[in-house]
Parts: sequence; C-alpha cells; structure tokens
Amino acid sequence: MKIKIIKRHLSDVLSKLQTIAGRKTNLAITTAVLIKTSNNGINIISTDLETGFIGFYPAEIEQEGAVAINAKKLFEIIRDFPTEEIYINEIENYWIDIFNKNNVEYKMPCMNPDDFPGIPDVENISYFNLNTSIFKDMIEKTIFIQGGTEEKRAHINGIYFEKVQEDGINKLRFVSTDGSRLAKVDCEYENISDIPGEKGVIISKKGLNDLYKFLESQETIKIGYNDTNFVLKKENETVIIRLLEGNFPEYKYIIDKKDSFNITIERQKFLMVLKRMSIFTSENYKAVIFKFDKGNLLVFSTNPEMGESKEDMSIDYDFDKLEISFNVRYFIDTLNVINDDNVRVTLTNEKSPCIIEGEKNNNFLSVIMPMRI
Repeated sequence: MKIKIIKRHLSDVLSKLQTIAGRKTNLAITTAVLIKTSNNGINIISTDLETGFIGFYPAEIEQEGAVAINAKKLFEIIRDFPTEEIYINEIENYWIDIFNKNNVEYKMPCMNPDDFPGIPDVENISYFNLNTSIFKDMIEKTIFIQGGTEEKRAHINGIYFEKVQEDGINKLRFVSTDGSRLAKVDCEYENISDIPGEKGVIISKKGLNDLYKFLESQETIKIGYNDTNFVLKKENETVIIRLLEGNFPEYKYIIDKKDSFNITIERQKFLMVLKRMSIFTSENYKAVIFKFDKGNLLVFSTNPEMGESKEDMSIDYDFDKLEISFNVRYFIDTLNVINDDNVRVTLTNEKSPCIIEGEKNNNFLSVIMPMRI
C-alpha cells in the first residue's frame, strides 16, 4: 500500500477512536486500526468486538493494499506531524514508512491485516432520520447513570431504547438505571412507523459513549437496528454497537405519581446547596438527610470520619413534615442535566422514590430511591 493523505482528514477520527482501540480484548489486534484503500480514498476501521467503526476519507492512492497499525502510536504521529501532506507506504514483513517530503520519517511494525476482526454487515437494516442535537440530548440525559465496573446485568450496562405512544403522541424513549435510580427521556417522533420492531432494545452505554464523539451539533443522522446491532450512519462514517442480551425491567410503575405531592424549587440554588452538603460525603457515607417543614428545607450531612454540615433554604412547602435520606450525588447528577430554571420534586413518603423533572420541560424525569436513615 502506498498513499498520500491530508493530516486533518486523519487526526480527528484517530482521536475519537482511542477509546475503542484502547480497550482490552482477547485479541491484541483490536489495539490497531485497519486502513484499507478504496476508490479515491481509504477506509479506516476499528473495533473492540462490541463497538465497530468504519469511515471513508479522501486520499491519493498510488498502490492498493491494507495495513493494521497501532491506533495510539499512529494518532500520536499524525497529531504532531509538522506538515499537512503525509505519505504512508507499506514495506516488507508488515512494516510501514510514514514520512513527508522534507525531514520527518517514522518506520514501525504493523500487524497482519488479515487477522483484523470483521465488522457486521448492516446494509440490509432499515434506517430512520433523527436530528443530531436531539439524539445527543437523549444520550446526555441518560448516560450519566453508570453501573459498576464488575456489573454484568444488561439493563445496568445498557440504555433501553423503545418507541411509545402516550396521550396520542408518538415518542422515542431512552431509559437508564443502575438499580438505585432511573432516568427517562423522550422526544416526539411523528413517523413512528419508521421505527423497526415492536419491542425495545438495550444499547451498550460504553458503545453510546463512543458513538457520542461522532455526533456533530448541526446535522441529520440515520439510525437503525436489527436483532443484534444498533447502527448510526453519517455521510462517510458508520458506528455499529452490538446490542446487549437480556430483559429491561418494567419501569413504568416506578414513575407512577399516585398519592404524591409536588414541590417547585429553584434549580441552581438547590444544586449549590447540595454541592456544599456533599463535601463531607464519602464512599462509606453517601447519604444526606432532607428535612421538609412548612416553607423550609433543611439539608444535613454527617460523616464521623470528616465532620458534619447543614444548610437550610426557603421553599414553597405546605405539607406534613417529612424526613428522607438520599444519595446526594444522584441529585447533583440529575440537576446538572436539567435545563429549566426550576425543578419539580415529587414526593410521597420517606420510603417511596423521589421524582425530579424540569418545571416546563416534561420530556425528562429522574427517579431516585431513598436510603435508610
């Protein structure tokens, strides 16, 4: 293989692929990116066996071929390369030469491109269009809930994607949970018949984190899935995420607001109080106590290893006294992804979950389970 490529066509995509190629798998070759010549350009392919990527970029082809190059080292070379024009030539015995016409040259060993894992064929999948900003927002409002590193359950490691119809409105929905909290975000989608299947699918959170890097702010993307893969297609790039196997738990009863009451609180003020009260929390002491009384909320944190703190704020509260304990980090995470000036906090009693929504935007809600005091 002998090619000439422009630096800016490579550096950005190689940067985005570092997490995929950087993950440990049973195959050492997944630390490489596969570069294959194509008509008037090259295909760059990366996979960690769960998330796959293929992109096409213009290049001048002098000799066709394919090479598998260590993704990290190639990125470091391209990122700091002093000229825009870069030449990549394959030498014998799986070595390559990366150079310019002036004064820079790298020689490095590669891997056998024939050993590179295949990428699933997704040509026969049906796709529907979605605005990038909407899709990014849906990911942001659910991906912050992460499971533990040793977690094996699909519904903890993935986000549930389904189509729903509520009150005559067609919607696309993401739902995420870690067992102690839940986040749900909707977007209206009129042509819901374009969405394949009747059941939802579970998409890997790791895969969605990788995919998110390829979402620009102003564009329309194509999304599709079958029984095994979730696919995002752009003009010249495709991300393929292997779906997780398993059943997502029935969540709708958790967001039922029967016998509950609502409190409206200024979001930023509430957030800053909780941040201050989180200073003394730790892995062993995560709980913060919320004491609701007429017109007042007292937030109290205690940690025998560090100290204690308390702060109260005036709120519009006219219900019975209520003392309830929560993991304060869950509240902070939720308030950080809500854009409204005020939030609506829905409570029932000290044993029932709390529901948090924006006062005006009802497309997102978060459910947080209480802790034992």
